Amino acid sequence: MIRRWKTWALLVGLVAALSAFGGLAAAQGKTAGPTAKAGGVTMTWWHNATIGPQRAYWQKVANDFHKLHPNVTVKPVPIQNEQLQNTKIPLALQSNDPPDIFQQWGGGALATQVKAGKVADITKYVKPWISSLGGAVAGWQYQGKQYGIPYNLGVVGFWYNKALFKQAGISGPPATWQNLFSDVTKLKAANIVPIAIGSKDRWPDAFYWDYLAVRLCSKATLDKAAVSLVFTDPCWIKAGTLTQQLLDSKPFQDGFLGTPAQQGASSSAGMIGNGQAAMELQGHWDEGTMNSLTPNQKGIGSNLGWFPFPSVPGGHGIPGAALGGGDGYSCSWKAPQPTCAQFLQYLVSKPVQTGWAKLGIGLPTAKGAEVGISDPILRAVATARSKSPFVETYLDIAYPTAVGQALDSAIADLFAGAKNPKQVVDAIAKSAKSSH
Repeated sequence: MIRRWKTWALLVGLVAALSAFGGLAAAQGKTAGPTAKAGGVTMTWWHNATIGPQRAYWQKVANDFHKLHPNVTVKPVPIQNEQLQNTKIPLALQSNDPPDIFQQWGGGALATQVKAGKVADITKYVKPWISSLGGAVAGWQYQGKQYGIPYNLGVVGFWYNKALFKQAGISGPPATWQNLFSDVTKLKAANIVPIAIGSKDRWPDAFYWDYLAVRLCSKATLDKAAVSLVFTDPCWIKAGTLTQQLLDSKPFQDGFLGTPAQQGASSSAGMIGNGQAAMELQGHWDEGTMNSLTPNQKGIGSNLGWFPFPSVPGGHGIPGAALGGGDGYSCSWKAPQPTCAQFLQYLVSKPVQTGWAKLGIGLPTAKGAEVGISDPILRAVATARSKSPFVETYLDIAYPTAVGQALDSAIADLFAGAKNPKQVVDAIAKSAKSSH
């Protein structure tokens, strides 16, 4: 995400600002705007829904769009998330044959792609309707122009097993950082893995450091760092110091450094879904992911709960601020732009978003589509999103690509015992200096 998109000023105002698609076209799930030229157009669509109901739903969306526009064929290509984000998309955008539509997380990565001329400017095609998504669209803009659209926007928090908490004598979720340590001790005493983590993929490690920075650093410091890429405030090193304290308490499963986040039943998400750990710090999508990795596709059912990241006494962060982000899609430089933009409009139309919301895997951006959220936990996450005074974008996404990668690598080294808190900040600052 572009550096100035360090936060989304959320979210009572943002969610209220999301307005419904206007006109008969949106009401019927149709889209206004240009259609494909005679002779037909075929577009490839890369997304990360390789398992579970979302994969089938995205195929249905492509099929339904074709029914509405017979001269346009959209071919979904499911690719595993880490491969898609870290390898497939970067390589494809450098080639002469990129996908027409690809998953886009916005921010610094988007800015990097735009500067390289790899993403289509769709501003003129989406101008008639993009304001209906309110402030959520800012994360997919660069220098005032639109290079993608968000369909999912949420926050990170702890998913937990109520039955395991009760077994360990814990009456409720921890409200403070000290409470979290106390609960870790109780869970270990009950021979329960306190926290599952997928450190093999590195970015789950960063959630801890990022969130502690949100709690410890003032908003002014966070904002300044996102623009200047200067990390001299003591709060950055302190975030690493508290992360190290958590690591020293040994809260994670054995072999956590080699555990993937979302791939297979033995992943950290699979551990929560199969009742093998008490907690996981993850995004709003985690329930759908963990359930898909269990035999009954339902996980631990009513024993699953969610709570926000604990407060950190003495921090300068705004109380209730959250860490989060979203998912969206962009059109590549080679895509048939009017038609690609037309498909993106269809993706965020109220009927399509309502159907997607019913899958229970995310939080839609289209006004009114939240009625599709039947899962009480996701409704709680949506409420937390709405009440948050602001949501800090995942820092590895908020910063330019190279800096975000350096951040993930440095924090992963902290988790592996190869760096100390100061060395983490030094590594990020070094990458930031090189990026200027």
